Amino acid sequence: MSEPAVRVEGLLKVFDVPERDEGLKAATKSLVRRKTREVRAVDGISFEIAPGEIVGFLGPNGAGKTTTLKMLSGLLYVSGGEARVLGHVPSKRERDFLRRISLVMGNRNQLQWDLPALDSFELNRSIYQIPRPDFLSLRDELIELLEVGDLVRKPVRQLSLGERMKVEIVGSLLHHPQVLFLDEPTIGLDVTMQKRIRKFVAEYRQRHGATVMLTSHYMADVEALCERVIVIHHGKILFDGDLAALAGTVAAWKTIAVALENGAGDLSSYGEVIHRDGDLVTLRVAKAETARVTARLLAEQEVLDLNVEDPPIEDVIELVFAREAVE
Repeated sequence: MSEPAVRVEGLLKVFDVPERDEGLKAATKSLVRRKTREVRAVDGISFEIAPGEIVGFLGPNGAGKTTTLKMLSGLLYVSGGEARVLGHVPSKRERDFLRRISLVMGNRNQLQWDLPALDSFELNRSIYQIPRPDFLSLRDELIELLEVGDLVRKPVRQLSLGERMKVEIVGSLLHHPQVLFLDEPTIGLDVTMQKRIRKFVAEYRQRHGATVMLTSHYMADVEALCERVIVIHHGKILFDGDLAALAGTVAAWKTIAVALENGAGDLSSYGEVIHRDGDLVTLRVAKAETARVTARLLAEQEVLDLNVEDPPIEDVIELVFAREAVE
């Protein structure tokens, strides 16, 4: 059995956050005696990621996702537990480790703002000491995959957010990393650009066998790329398993979208009506009752179209958080 590309055991990150009351007196007092409180951003999490696997790392803002990625990429020291990436301890920031990983953050610039992306690519080649033939081959492959041939000669500051994100990704992969930590790589992009980024990530992983750990608030990213998801909240892991199993574990219902020939009347006897758009009605039905309700609709209504689906992954994750709050 091969060694995990990423292995985390009891990983802990604690921050001391300053606190003070409002007012001049409290501000003066804090200069002499600073009051802090302990915040556990990541609270003893454990998981493994196999080589070549792509995993969605999900959770609300403040859940501990970015903090975890920063520890795994060596930007932050751990407060406790252990993390290993490709057999390395990230915080040691060994040269061989840094040459084999990449962290892409959708809200951070890595390329030189006033220079064309090609100049920044050349700088990266020098930093990573990439042989020129290898560099040119991979650079041109990445430019072709992301369709940025007409963008890399413009100063980065002249590019739109989506265009900049694409050339940022090219720059982050020129050293041919084996592990990608992608933190909101499609944030703020339009739907078309999101699809292109997702397609690119899938193709890069397929061509180079890379391991990918992806955070995103766009569930379309996760559904398109990930078979496995890890859900984190308040620094703790709530779920780790197949994306399809997440719905089966938490959501005991399905949705039935039905279009009727003579208009949609009152369908509340079949299930909970959660959406209505003209003749199209969407029902929420208990999973165990799906087959029976579907048969009733087909027998009793003039059905033009009917579609049964699992609940949207966003709704399932909200249920995970709600269940954690109750427990």
